[in-house]
Amino acid sequence: MEKTTKHPKQSFTVMNELVLPNDTNTLNNLMGGRLLHWMDIAAAISAQKHSNRIVVTASVDNVSFKQAIKLGDVITIEALVTRAFNTSMEVRLDVWAENIPSGTRHKSNEAFYTFVALDENGKTVPIPEIVPETAEEQELYDGALRRRQLRLVLGGKMQAKDANELRAIFYKD
Repeated sequence: MEKTTKHPKQSFTVMNELVLPNDTNTLNNLMGGRLLHWMDIAAAISAQKHSNRIVVTASVDNVSFKQAIKLGDVITIEALVTRAFNTSMEVRLDVWAENIPSGTRHKSNEAFYTFVALDENGKTVPIPEIVPETAEEQELYDGALRRRQLRLVLGGKMQAKDANELRAIFYKD
């Protein structure tokens, strides 16, 4: 079950899943691959709503597993498009695990996914820009360019010397 709110500037999706026995490993913890699958779906929904196009996953940044998610927990995945570039967009994901009987809730994961919008022939297409409205949105928006440059450098698609936003962090002129 998912709920998406589309703002003129951003798309925010909340998706819930119940961790069932088929989703767990022998320790009764949610398998990482299953969580990544759910995260990809939630992120794709936000990206598709923002671009009004079919989208494909282009990259997944470091996914941190902070705390185990147990059998029976309810997972809430929050996905927010943080910035749109020409044909790609970054989506921020936060994953929360809730044990309903005990009333406990904790943040278990976070990540950034990148999606590319495609037309009906599978060709990349331009997507609408995002204009951040809050201080938090502005911080995510600004950081998206640095994260993009890092992805491009690590992927061999950009030279480190050309990653001006990244260089500015390390070198003060």
